[in-house]
Parts: sequence; C-alpha cells; structure tokens
Amino acid sequence: MSARGAELRELAAAPAAPGARGLLEPPPGEEPYYRPVGDEVEVFTAAARDRLPVVLKGPTGCGKSRFVRYMAWRLARPLVTVACHDDLSASDLTGRYLVRGGDTVWQDGPLTEAVRAGAIAYLDELVEARQDTVVVLHPLADDRRLLPLERAGELVAAHPDFQLVISYNPGYQSLAKELKPSTRQRFIGIELALPAPEVEAEIVARETGVPLPTAASLVRVAQRIRPLRDRGLAEAPSTRLLVHAARLVQAGIDPAVACRSAVCAALTDDPELEATLAEIVAATLG
Repeated sequence: MSARGAELRELAAAPAAPGARGLLEPPPGEEPYYRPVGDEVEVFTAAARDRLPVVLKGPTGCGKSRFVRYMAWRLARPLVTVACHDDLSASDLTGRYLVRGGDTVWQDGPLTEAVRAGAIAYLDELVEARQDTVVVLHPLADDRRLLPLERAGELVAAHPDFQLVISYNPGYQSLAKELKPSTRQRFIGIELALPAPEVEAEIVARETGVPLPTAASLVRVAQRIRPLRDRGLAEAPSTRLLVHAARLVQAGIDPAVACRSAVCAALTDDPELEATLAEIVAATLG
C-alpha cells in the first residue's frame, strides 16, 4: 500500500473530532469488481490527475456507483457518497452549527469533509437536488477549487487530491430537473451505457456465481424487454436487476420465477404490462 493510501486509511479510521460526521469511507482494501465497457477508466484517471470534476451519465443500474468505488480503490482515495433529493439543502452538504452540551459547535457536512481530506465526493443523481444547492458546487468545479462556508465565515481550499463527481440518469431529465449549462460545462462527461450482451452475461456470472449460460439466458430476457422502454415501460431492466434475479437462481429459485420477481415486478405495477413481461420471460426461457 502506498504511503498516501495508508495515511487515508488512518484518517478514515481515526475517532471523529468534535463536529465531524465520520462519513469518509477509506479506499477499499480489495479491488472492487468492475468490468469496463469503454474508456471510462482512462478518462477518469486523466481527469483526477488534472483535478477536473466529472459527471457520469447513464441509465439506472448500469454501474455508476460501482465505477466510482472502483476508481476510489484505483486512486487510493477515500470516498464520500451523497444520495441527492429535492429536500437536500446547501447546509446538508457544507455543514451547520449545532448545540452540544451547551456549546455551539460547527459540524462539517459530507462535501466539506471530502474537500478537507482529499476524498472523492460522489453526489448521486444531482439533478434531484434544488438549484440553490447545486450552485454551491460552482466554485469547487472550476479552477478556484474553493468551498465557501458562509455561515462559518470560512473559505475552504480543496485538498490537492479532492475529486468532485456527480451523476444523473438522462432518461429522467425534464425541463424542471436538468443541469443548467453553467453547471454542466464545468464537468468532464463520461457516458456509462449498459454493456454488450456477452459482457453483461460475464458481469452477472461474476457477481453471483451462476454458470455463464444461465447468466446469458437472463441477459436474453433483458434484451427482449428493453425495446419496451419506448412503448410504455418507464425504465428498462438494468444489469442490477439481472444480478438480483441471478442471486435468486443461485439460491435455488426457478429462473422464470426469479425473473418475474426480480425483473417484471420491479419494473411496473401495471398488471397488464407485468403480464406481458412475464410472457416474454416464459417465451425466452422456454
């Protein structure tokens, strides 16, 4: 392990200081399994070296979060993950004053923790956050690399190893929820698509331990369902759902039953559409 990696592990494992939230995950000790589908590893590595923020774009369940964990291992950096939502405030990211034992103390938010420690800050589905929350990222995402803590009266300069990563699913974009050009143009974009069938089967088999032919049959089910994405199905079946189905199969559940539970029922609540998906499963698996 590098000296920097040992230092980061010690930092993440140290007792929390007053006001700290302890949200840092140390770099993974073992390599997380990740199967590249393009040149995303090389692009991310170059962006990290040049301190450029990254936006990951791709459908639900295609591996965006796994990719970030893999890159945290590869770069030996701690990771802070925030799941964004429409109630997320700037203070939730940066920090706030709290009263503890009669004293008023400042508590860093997860973003501030990452900025100080030189971690990767991963903001998942940033488009779900309020626009006034997103704006706080602008000074961090350009050449200033600064985080203003207005309530604390502090301007935090980002650690040299700090990396800002955001993600979103373009399929869910709308006029009400999209990144403004002033935000988008600060980031290097990496597209993460669903893998090719043979690669997806390899991933499912590797993740669950099912035989490769079984994984390939589950992938064929997904391949036949995915065209319905443009004909009434809100979301196409992801690799994640296939992994769930494969785990049921590995536990002894019939593949058709596993697909109906982990894929069909997960994709829709419409009885007619779910029945159609079940027919596809039955026809595909014989």
